[in-house]
Amino acid sequence: MAWKEPGGSKDKDPWGGGNRNKGSANLEDVIKRFQDKLGGLLRGKGRINSGGGANVPSIAGLIAGIVIAIWFLSGIYIVAPAERGVEMRFGKYTDTTLPGPHWHLPYPIESVEIVDVDQRRSVEIGYRTAGGGRTTVSTTNVPHESLMLTQDENIIDIQFFVQFIVQDAKDYLFSLRGQETTLRQATESAVREVIGKSKMDFVLTEGRSEIANAVTKQIQAILDRYRSGVVITQVTMQAAQAPKEVKAAFDDAIKAREDQQRLRNEAETYSNDVLPRARGSAARLMEEAKGYRQSVIAQAEGEAERFERLLTEYRKAPEVTRKRMYLEAMEGVMSNTNKVVIDVKKGNNMIYLPLDKFTPPTRESSGLIGSTPSQPAAATAIEPSPQALESMRERENQRGRERR
Repeated sequence: MAWKEPGGSKDKDPWGGGNRNKGSANLEDVIKRFQDKLGGLLRGKGRINSGGGANVPSIAGLIAGIVIAIWFLSGIYIVAPAERGVEMRFGKYTDTTLPGPHWHLPYPIESVEIVDVDQRRSVEIGYRTAGGGRTTVSTTNVPHESLMLTQDENIIDIQFFVQFIVQDAKDYLFSLRGQETTLRQATESAVREVIGKSKMDFVLTEGRSEIANAVTKQIQAILDRYRSGVVITQVTMQAAQAPKEVKAAFDDAIKAREDQQRLRNEAETYSNDVLPRARGSAARLMEEAKGYRQSVIAQAEGEAERFERLLTEYRKAPEVTRKRMYLEAMEGVMSNTNKVVIDVKKGNNMIYLPLDKFTPPTRESSGLIGSTPSQPAAATAIEPSPQALESMRERENQRGRERR
């Protein structure tokens, strides 16, 4: 039967309720009495022994218990989601804890080091930045880090910015002594190695990204050999230039190189414009020559074939063929002349016919661009009269008599 049930035994009261009122026992009252008793002991109001003095051992034990409780509670720690806890016992690594609440034996037995594994840390090579306010940032050059020798024995002033994160908290704390100093020295060594294998023009012009990638791989290889627990996330080449003592001469050399490249590009542009046109003209002339050649050959072959056919016809009918050839020849000759001389049979005089006076003028020669060929006025104007023909015959007869 439960101790709270009616008729139950009071001896079963776990709070010692034999001297208490019914139903008055609860946890809050117990804690309150404990606090009152503890406060009385601390104020010297505790129980008095038979000798009339305070019970000193009980007070000392209570204080020692409180101190031990506080000492035990000091071993509680909380690891954030972006952190890792590295526990050490007398300075020796024991465990790596994940995010959440944890407890360890308090100091000096055990200690814990919290490491942020998501924080992006950085180191600067060749320069240092210092904030002078919210917006003001001052930069200081570090010549012993930035001045490096290239493959072609030129000195170059170069600066790098390196970002990294912690991958293994244990290795980061125990494998490196002075993590930032070690990383800066490893970065400087890697940069000097890469720059020493590159020429100055390559570093200052198109080789920036390639050099940054090579430096990243070299730094990571060095840190992996050290078991540093660090991963390089980004390497940026901040500045690369000649030392300030020779900067003016170096700028002149760069300007001359740029002018050379500009003139070369202009020459290539002109060449790309002229050469295709010249090639096109040459190809056109070649095609025209080939066309003329084919035309002449075809015409010659046609004339030869025509002559052979004409010869065949001549052999069949010589007289007819000869007369036909004569008429065709005269037709070709007369079609190209505008003057005709007629030899009259049974007479000694010759008649000259100015055909250019008889033929109707063309539109271009007469200037009548808008007129039609069927205008009767033009036909009447150029038709010769019988009197004109008779006059021309008389003049021809007169010339014949004078010649005799």
